[in-house]
Amino acid sequence: QVQFVESGGGLVQPGGSLRLSCAASGSIFSIYGMGWYRQAPGKQRELVATINTFGRINYADSVKGRFTISRDNAKNTVYLQMNSLKPEDTAVYYCNTPTVLYSWGQGTQVAVSS
Repeated sequence: QVQFVESGGGLVQPGGSLRLSCAASGSIFSIYGMGWYRQAPGKQRELVATINTFGRINYADSVKGRFTISRDNAKNTVYLQMNSLKPEDTAVYYCNTPTVLYSWGQGTQVAVSS
């Protein structure tokens, strides 16, 4: 059974930074790429960044140049470094495997506000 535990969220002022972490149980890191998703109030969940097993990375246009995804296979952990945060980045952030979506974790809340 695969489980995701996200952490690192919080309240930050516009222009600030946060680093999110997602620890995954189960032996999936060597098999699947990983992705960070977010869901803002009243909106659908969207994919914001992916990193495959070879390290190839893609970003949504809305976060390109500000967010950086990385992974540590030895720790079964994927990270999302978020810089130059904007109020529109406010959302609950989740990780999952885009190829085969497993059950969602509890997510971590990010709030960007002055």
